[in-house]
Amino acid sequence: MRTALVTGANRGLGLETCRQLKARGLEVVATSRDGSAGRPLDVADERSVAALAAALAQGGVALDVLVNNAGISMRGFDAEVARRTIDVNFLGALRVTEALLPLLRDGASVVMVSSGLGSLSALSPALRPRFLDAALTRDALVALAASFVDDVERGRHAAAGWPSSAYAVSKASLNALARVLARDLAPRRIRVNAVCPGWVRTDMGGRGAPRALEEGAASIVWAAAAEDGPTGGFFRDGHPIPW
Repeated sequence: MRTALVTGANRGLGLETCRQLKARGLEVVATSRDGSAGRPLDVADERSVAALAAALAQGGVALDVLVNNAGISMRGFDAEVARRTIDVNFLGALRVTEALLPLLRDGASVVMVSSGLGSLSALSPALRPRFLDAALTRDALVALAASFVDDVERGRHAAAGWPSSAYAVSKASLNALARVLARDLAPRRIRVNAVCPGWVRTDMGGRGAPRALEEGAASIVWAAAAEDGPTGGFFRDGHPIPW
């Protein structure tokens, strides 16, 4: 049986993604900060990520699908909001993916749950090529995201070409990570894609969002469950969308 792991799986899109993956016949490892709702995992805590990876390895778990769904959207905008949002939404996905790489089978699928708000159109024309650089490395991307936090702290983010939205920058960074990992993991045939589920009626999206939870999760599951398909792309409802 194929096995999937989903982060942030205690509610909303994460929980619905688990349900849909199970309906497709996959065994699902649901993780969340609330240990009562699944395996405990705080993506912002390196020790928590390492503990999960060690427990799965000890249990002989091999993964066919990894869905990096855990994320936050904080009110306000200052250096602490920028730091925390980047740490969870971008670095959290990087931590989890790198920790679980030894457990991912060749040919596995990794999905980054992103957002259209992470479009590069939110960044200045000078910054966009840095995110799209075909030679971009993980370390360089981490440094680029860190420069955003530093610019916010120094009160110069707007002059440097950043938007006043930590969420947008975190998702732009996550999208870039999908491209970098797709290139790096190509020798193992591991597909890595970013998916925008759309504006969905969740605790984060609000009751006024136009999309049903099931519809948003289906977009994620499309990328996760297929045993072949594209890599290094950004999709909504199975269709490519602009970076």
